[in-house]
Amino acid sequence: MLLLDENLPVSLIEVLAPRFSGASHVRLTGLGSATDRQIWDFAKSIGFAIVSKDSDFRQLAFLFGPPPKFIWLRMGNASVSKMRAELAGNFERIETFLLDSSLGMLVVD
Repeated sequence: MLLLDENLPVSLIEVLAPRFSGASHVRLTGLGSATDRQIWDFAKSIGFAIVSKDSDFRQLAFLFGPPPKFIWLRMGNASVSKMRAELAGNFERIETFLLDSSLGMLVVD
């Protein structure tokens, strides 16, 4: 399952949900104003992989390791359509990443 961070639009769930059932957004889980660490701990406890443009999660991934897994959308101030296209173009990479227990972070740029 994928959990989108607050810095990503909720509308990205539309592109993810058909391929990744259970995809959600921090606002939909009641974590809209939560700290990165609270989001990290929630994702770990529920089994989500975090998707974010925030490099702070990268630091948490290095500090604590998985779980949760972290997908870093390293694309700066990209439009929603660019984010949709990048996610859709990387579905197979994301699926492979989620299934590989030896991996903790995936960079999509």
